[in-house]
Amino acid sequence: MAKFHPSLPGRVTIREVGPRDGLQSEPPLAVRDRARLIEALSATGVPKIEAVSFVSAKAVPAMADATAVWDLVEKVVGVAYSALVPNRRGAEEAVRVGGFSSLQAFIAASDGYNQKNVGRAVEESIEDLEAVMSVGRSVDVPVEATISAAFGDPFEGDVPPKRVVELAERLVDFGAAGISLGDTTGMATPTRVWEVVGLMEERLADVPLNLHFHDTRGTAMANVLAALQAGVTEFDASVGGLGGSPFAPGAGGNVATEDLAHMLADMGIETGVDLERVLEAARRVESLIGHPVPSRLSRSGPRWNRADGP
Repeated sequence: MAKFHPSLPGRVTIREVGPRDGLQSEPPLAVRDRARLIEALSATGVPKIEAVSFVSAKAVPAMADATAVWDLVEKVVGVAYSALVPNRRGAEEAVRVGGFSSLQAFIAASDGYNQKNVGRAVEESIEDLEAVMSVGRSVDVPVEATISAAFGDPFEGDVPPKRVVELAERLVDFGAAGISLGDTTGMATPTRVWEVVGLMEERLADVPLNLHFHDTRGTAMANVLAALQAGVTEFDASVGGLGGSPFAPGAGGNVATEDLAHMLADMGIETGVDLERVLEAARRVESLIGHPVPSRLSRSGPRWNRADGP
């Protein structure tokens, strides 16, 4: 029987977003617990970690005390830590604290989700991203821009791929060092991924691209495969599959880091991630939040013998 071997990348970068996106919808954890979690994830082999968020503690209580968390973290050489910032004030605070390889700004592709998320229209938020990029340039810290609801908005419906890419072009013109497309409420399907990524490749082929999938409707791993087939080599993932937007009721968690690393390993795609250490971190998360994590691998274990590997 003939075998189907699609063209796939040989190596993929996983950016761990559990300490930020994974925890933002959970009840607030102690500062020390958040710092120890970041350290545990730093030992898993993931090359990038979104560690903290300098957002309003009133708006997102779980992300309060970012400076205190970051001060406690024992940083690991070779891991690129980033901080999420909503505006100039957040960016200036992150720069003052220091130690971040990059800053992460964000804006939605549609007014519906942007209003729910930050209380402003997209055009109004453009000013915030310009300010964040200006702060980053002043200290030579790159700023990546996340476009939320890039595959659909639960408040407005479908988002045209052209609108997403045109927004990405504007952000790159302002100085964005890379673009992350967020499926914030899990509305993407493989065909929608191919459409948006294909248009990004046509118009912004030289701009680093990251994809951020949520599993709200059970399509996250299928979307990862579609993106791999389209040539994407960087994905966000959250330990345990935690996550979800507090501004979009019903939004599911992120692709689980352990599920993603396990699938890629069995496909022969390198990530540098130590699966056992990620599973240990997922067990730590479960004990901290007081309920089971949604990742499949945390319940079922790898498909191979743990002693032998894939």
